[in-house]
Amino acid sequence: MSGAGLVKGLQRLVVVGGSLGAARVAEEARRVGFEGSIVIIGEEPVAPYDRPPLSKGFLTEPQAPDLDLLDIRSLGVSMMAGTRAVSLDSRNRRVRTSSGEVEYDALVIATGAVPRPFEPGQGLAGVTHLRTVEDARRIRGALRPGARVVVVGAGFIGGEVASSARARGADVTLVEAQALPLVGAVGSLVAERLSLLHRQYGVDLRLRTKVRDIIGTEHVEKVALNDGSVVPADLVVVGIGVEPNTGWLRGSGVAVSDGVACSPYLESTVPGVYAVGDVARWVNPWSGHSTRMEHWTSVGEQAASVVRNALTVDRQPCSITPYFWSEWYGHKLQLLGEFAQETELQGEPDPTAPFLAQYRYDGNLVGAFALDRTGPLMKMRAAIARRASWESVLEEKARVAR
Repeated sequence: MSGAGLVKGLQRLVVVGGSLGAARVAEEARRVGFEGSIVIIGEEPVAPYDRPPLSKGFLTEPQAPDLDLLDIRSLGVSMMAGTRAVSLDSRNRRVRTSSGEVEYDALVIATGAVPRPFEPGQGLAGVTHLRTVEDARRIRGALRPGARVVVVGAGFIGGEVASSARARGADVTLVEAQALPLVGAVGSLVAERLSLLHRQYGVDLRLRTKVRDIIGTEHVEKVALNDGSVVPADLVVVGIGVEPNTGWLRGSGVAVSDGVACSPYLESTVPGVYAVGDVARWVNPWSGHSTRMEHWTSVGEQAASVVRNALTVDRQPCSITPYFWSEWYGHKLQLLGEFAQETELQGEPDPTAPFLAQYRYDGNLVGAFALDRTGPLMKMRAAIARRASWESVLEEKARVAR
């Protein structure tokens, strides 16, 4: 798209949040021909970077890799690193920050999410979340053969940290309050397989269990669980989920409901203010559900939609087929679409072998989960994107088989 299709009069685009979403918005704005100024306000003291490696290669490689900083200088972007957004004056189109006020013509909120509060062990060294590169450095420094690591929360990030810790030779206890890991996201049939995967690689998986207390003088020494057991610990990594970072928006007129409440165009309740990434909640036309996506892969699609709707005359709703991937113990986990209770599991009887699960809702194929079955999963992408009828999926399989 050339600059001819841009909304006239927009001279300054401001993005709050130094995230991947911010970088993608800047890249897309330049791609569509926006020649005005772009300002990114980021609380971390560095330029935007990719976060997925923080729980994978950053923890396991022999030498800690350099940060893969996203190249925003070549885009002519002004980066306000180490700057915190304090409040939003939407009437006068200004963001108040720890470094002063920043005016905007169009604003994108990309502040992401922050870890859910976790009271036990506050103030003790060796108790951490994993959200930033500084968190990852602390965890990496503690991972060594024989280190006693307790991971609280067996979600995707918890699974990645457990896997990385085992790769470094640490002893890992994984504590999960639910009956199975990720049961709400993938269903019980798949979650049972994931439980076996953890145990196959030597992880002490404690299900239906919560942390009662974390004990130590200055540094963590042990974790007391609500079943009465006590686990020795040199490091505790808490991964119990995140909450959208929206506190700075109080009094701005931007409606918040577990994220920034957006229209199908990812525009907030304040005209000219949009949201992207973990912080954005909107009714996704693909599913018809109110959605907030914490997936790396959706950020690029959201950024393209936000730029189209904020800067150009060609506004379109943002429709995304969810996709997420993770790596545990050298195995690739992928979730395409969404989970539904009606699940069909395909694979070998061996519970640790590769498999593919298909999810059906109201007679339609709405999602699939794969363990080391990337090819078969990707062949289903088009059918899941259109929420194809299960009958048509079976007919297509029969046609291919002939």
